[in-house]
Amino acid sequence: MTSKPLSQGFQDSPSILIIGPSWVGDLMMAQSLFKVLKREQPAVNIDVLVPTWCDGLLKRMPEVRHVMTHTIQHGQLAWTERRRIGQALRSKAYQQAIVLPQSWKSALIPFWADIPLRTGFKGEMRYGLLNDIRHLNQSVLPRTVEQFVALGLPKSDSPITDPIPYPCLSPEKVFPELVEGEGAVLQRLGLDVLQGPILALCPGAEYGPAKCWPLEYYATCAKHQVVKGWRVWLFGSHKDRAIGKQIQALVGAGCINLCGETSLPEAVDLLALAHTVISNDSGLMHVAAALDKPLIALYGSSSPDKTPPLSRYAHIVSLALDCRPCYQRSCPKKHLNCLRDIKPEQVLDLIK
Repeated sequence: MTSKPLSQGFQDSPSILIIGPSWVGDLMMAQSLFKVLKREQPAVNIDVLVPTWCDGLLKRMPEVRHVMTHTIQHGQLAWTERRRIGQALRSKAYQQAIVLPQSWKSALIPFWADIPLRTGFKGEMRYGLLNDIRHLNQSVLPRTVEQFVALGLPKSDSPITDPIPYPCLSPEKVFPELVEGEGAVLQRLGLDVLQGPILALCPGAEYGPAKCWPLEYYATCAKHQVVKGWRVWLFGSHKDRAIGKQIQALVGAGCINLCGETSLPEAVDLLALAHTVISNDSGLMHVAAALDKPLIALYGSSSPDKTPPLSRYAHIVSLALDCRPCYQRSCPKKHLNCLRDIKPEQVLDLIK
């Protein structure tokens, strides 16, 4: 699977263009749609248009033929750039576009690309831009993954009855890539995979602090496992670097802060080496699930009923409080009891 310049035409058919989401977790759940499309149409070619940072993640999804990237920022209209991209895609002769985001602007590119069948939920009143409009009934399709998959199936007012395949990344060549060549990731970061089991912690959440288990709880779990001979790797973006530094300071030796030190593809490949993962409801949680890692997923303001980790190895921890799920970025009651009342001992018991 390759990245393609927009100006180069494709000769294969049939082909579908997916307008991908801008969140890591949503992009991971979109892989279930790719799998269903391949199941229903084995010969179909799936190309995905996404922000540049998604490139390495999609290259680990074998269902995707080509990844095409853009630099449009999340929430940006970028009218001229979207039109340019759409016009450049006309030569690709796609039979269908499936638009996963529900914003009005996300449907512009397939419209300008003259793709004959343009599928998506109504979202922000996208009549005309889409000509295969679906009306989302969340009582029938409560989970995000079901909503994505439904766009790859014929219109229906009924729940999806066939099994939904779980996302599954393909990191089988990870270890050589991490240890060989000038860009050897393990050497650059000073990591050794032969000194005992690895506990991966993902203490951040792009959405906001109402999804974040207290950092001192993460540190307690980390210290407990370090004493038992484990090593702890902290994962996250540059925005999580300060949190990772605080956890590392509380834990001491045996804990390495990788937050902001890796690209997303490098983080994926390093997570593939972990033995257990503890994570907030975040994009990295969905990545760990797709890697089939033993996973402890902690839910605060969000709900596993909507965005669960799609893995047989995941343990979901959430509390039945009257105030949750509130889906707020910060706790509106200022106490964060939905996460503070999940104690480290409960999580450590799950590791056992």
